[in-house]
Amino acid sequence: MSELVVLGFDTADKADAILNRLVQLEKEYLVDLEDAVVAVRDSSGKVRLKQSINLTAAGAASGGVSGALWGSLVGLLFLNPLAGMVLGGAFGAGSGALAGSITDYGIDDDLIKRLAEAIPANSSALFLLVRKAQPEKVLEAFKGEHAKVLRSSLSPEQEERLRQALAAEPLVPSAPPSSNV
Repeated sequence: MSELVVLGFDTADKADAILNRLVQLEKEYLVDLEDAVVAVRDSSGKVRLKQSINLTAAGAASGGVSGALWGSLVGLLFLNPLAGMVLGGAFGAGSGALAGSITDYGIDDDLIKRLAEAIPANSSALFLLVRKAQPEKVLEAFKGEHAKVLRSSLSPEQEERLRQALAAEPLVPSAPPSSNV
């Protein structure tokens, strides 16, 4: 089961930076993100949402490929596979884009909009839907980021560990002892 975590940051660009670090951790198999959304409120109060998965583009791409394939096959029946491929690809891309735009995936859009309206101006929020994670290693990577946990589906103990890790100062490696020989 996936866990929802919403973190608030004092600056507008911090949520993007944290998401980029999470993507790196995902490449190291330390966290598995199902969905992620960055909400940024600018100085005028306008909220921008940045989805990590663009369903419209993904639907258009897959629809275009399948439409071109089916169009070619139908075009073969009428002895014009090239025209069938072009028309089928265009029709498939259009229908795939439409299907992608009306598909809701991951974090509920109403929750994102409601919480994004509550963040102050010149700040950001990061909405995460996490499938799996190595908590100790992920928390260590984000120690001292000074984020506020706005909402989560974690257990109270897990949420408190997250709050403590985000508030704690990062570990600074101590200098090696000098040898005066």
